Order: sequence, then structure tokens, then C-alpha cells
Amino acid sequence: MITVLVVDDDFMVARIHHGFVSRVPGFEVVGTANSGDAALDSLRSLRPDLVLLDLYLPDGFGLDLIARMRAVQPEVDILVITAAREADAVRGAVRQGVVNYLLKPFGFEDLRGRLEEYARRRASVPDQVTTQADVDRVLSPARPATNRLPKGLSQETAALVATALRTHPDSLSAAECAEKVGISRVSARRYLEFFCTRSQAEVTLRYGTTGRPERRYRWK
Repeated sequence: MITVLVVDDDFMVARIHHGFVSRVPGFEVVGTANSGDAALDSLRSLRPDLVLLDLYLPDGFGLDLIARMRAVQPEVDILVITAAREADAVRGAVRQGVVNYLLKPFGFEDLRGRLEEYARRRASVPDQVTTQADVDRVLSPARPATNRLPKGLSQETAALVATALRTHPDSLSAAECAEKVGISRVSARRYLEFFCTRSQAEVTLRYGTTGRPERRYRWK
């Protein structure tokens, strides 16, 4: 399990983020904190793998807290969750090595995608680096599918298609997915093929007695 500390000055928001994280398999919230000092205390006692860090805290700016957090626990990873849209804040977070930067407000799928990407990157570090490809897999930037959709595809529909595919016990054809989501078969296939290019879904061919084989999609 990847252990998580949620840091947010708003108790209700922290509770919502706690609930979001708890819904993602492989992640466990071990504590919440509502100030910078409380976050440092929790870091010392709980030793989480990942901190979800709000930047607007009552006792200081979150970016100024990162160095203090790493002094307490050098190996901790930090995912910034904030309403701060200033370019300087984003650049400062990148310079300090945060694993991602998520703007409020956001939905469960937005956070889920980033947590799953973080887990994949964390698991991609081999015990021994032997080739440049090993390094590239670790250092390649996170690219959540919801933020890199091709032109003509929407985040909202992508989330619906992903949910239909993820919750279906078997594979789906484009026509079956279209019926579940309420879109055209052509549109459903575009989303399904996009998820395949992202390695989030896989496609198999089902051969019938006549005609071309049917493409069937399954969430990985």
C-alpha cells in the first residue's frame, strides 16, 4: 500500500480528498493535517509515502513547506493540490520536484488518474538500471489521460467511457459501449482506441463466421 498524508486548511475539503484517495486501490490515507506545523508533526510520526499538499495554509505558503518536509523525511513524494494558478507557483513546485500539480476544483477521476500514474512510475523503478530505457521509464513525465485528449474528445465523455469499461465484467465492443454511455458508435470507438494508445485499455479480436472480426475492449 502507498500511504498518504492529506494536508489542507479546510477540514471539509480534507475529508473529501481523504474519501477520494480511499477509493483508489493501492492507496491508504494514514492521516490529515490542516496547517504546516501539523503536517510536519504528522510526517514525523506517520512517515507517509506521499503527501497531498495544499499551498494556502494558515501558517505559511505550501511551497515554503516542501524543503522543511524533506528535511524531516527526504524520501517523501509530494503532489500539490491547490487553487494557485500563478505561473510562479507552478514553476516553483516543478523546481522542487513535486510529482504532480492538480488545480482545484477537481473530480475524483482527475485525482485517480494522477494517483494511478504516480503508482505506475513508482513501480517502474527497477532494482538495477541496465539500459537507458530503464531511466526513461522512470523520468518520463506523467501524462494523465484526462488532460491530453485529442481534439474533439471531451474529458467528461472520456470519464463516462472509462467508467463503463472499468465496471463491465467482460470486454465491450464499441457499439455496446456507445449504448451504455449514450453516444454514437464512432465516438465510442475513438475514446476506446485512445485508451488503448495510453495502455489503459486493451483490444482483442473476436472472430465470427462471416465478415471482419469484432474489436473488443477491456480496461487494464
